[in-house]
Amino acid sequence: MAWTILLISAVFEAIWATALGASEGFSRLVPTIIFLIAIVISMLGLARAMREIPLGTAYAVWTGTGAALTVSYALVTGTEQASLLKIIFLTGIIAAVTGLKLLPVDEPDPV
Repeated sequence: MAWTILLISAVFEAIWATALGASEGFSRLVPTIIFLIAIVISMLGLARAMREIPLGTAYAVWTGTGAALTVSYALVTGTEQASLLKIIFLTGIIAAVTGLKLLPVDEPDPV
């Protein structure tokens, strides 16, 4: 369940990052509101997932997935131009995130 929460949280990271750009420095109301709602949901999800997933892994997956989704959205909408290298590097991010998921989970030390 923690991995599902983490991935949903990463989607909200992409939403807030995109809304941040669209807010034009918080001068546009609707994107600013979307940014605020999405960042809260994203952070709450990341915090919840980190109860079960180690900090470094959770943060790497959250940022990597969110970044890849943000760039993918920009490519699909035409905000950014696609290139072979961009696609290769985005594929690399997703491969790295997948690799982190496939690694065995270290048991946290009892505190």
